[in-house]
Amino acid sequence: MATSRTVPWEELDTIFFDAGNTFLSMDFDRVAAVAASLGVECSGGQLERAEAAARPVLSAALAERRTTEGSGAFRFYLGATFERLPPSSRDGVELDALVSGLAERLFSPGRNDRLWNRRLPGRRDALERIRALGYRMVVVSNSDGSMARTVARIGMDHLFDGLVDSTVVGFEKPDPRIFEVALDLAGARPERTVHVGDLYAADVVGAWAAGVHAVLLDPFGDWPEVDCPKVADLDELAALLPGSPGRA
Repeated sequence: MATSRTVPWEELDTIFFDAGNTFLSMDFDRVAAVAASLGVECSGGQLERAEAAARPVLSAALAERRTTEGSGAFRFYLGATFERLPPSSRDGVELDALVSGLAERLFSPGRNDRLWNRRLPGRRDALERIRALGYRMVVVSNSDGSMARTVARIGMDHLFDGLVDSTVVGFEKPDPRIFEVALDLAGARPERTVHVGDLYAADVVGAWAAGVHAVLLDPFGDWPEVDCPKVADLDELAALLPGSPGRA
């Protein structure tokens, strides 16, 4: 069952949040340091922008790869990201060799929290404002079993009423069953719930399949033609919610 493409903001009582690139991210400075040791000069900021630009490619590939987890998916993710840096940054370094070197040093099965541990600026304040409005809030994440550790590590576990990790429950977005687990956990109804995430094929398509409303995060305008509501960040999301001081 697909829900309406329009979010009924006045009727919502529950919000699901993706984790990666929604309120936390990779440690881009660490990735840049490893890349420098392999002959590629770039900043964490450049990588952050390149990663966002790669998301539509990752989304399109999800239909074929059918997973965002594991070594193969991580290598594809790195390749799509570094491919979007200025060519001069990896002059003389083959992309495949770079990806192999990065994956060897950065990929730790079951320990995503070693890399995905950067709290995105401003997200905690936005989540606290949303929680103060009285919404039930649940994390729904494709992860490797380490997401609970990650959220606690960055000091944001107290903001959520529950957390659903795909490896723990056995279903990965866009499988609607992961959202059904989250609905049961929250005691929520799909038509009164919205999910917020950064990958159309995982977050939006999966939520709609479960009858949950969906909003796509698009901080730099990299998704110009999608058929769903978009926000730049969680501050913009908060401003859309009834009772928010910033609501128009």
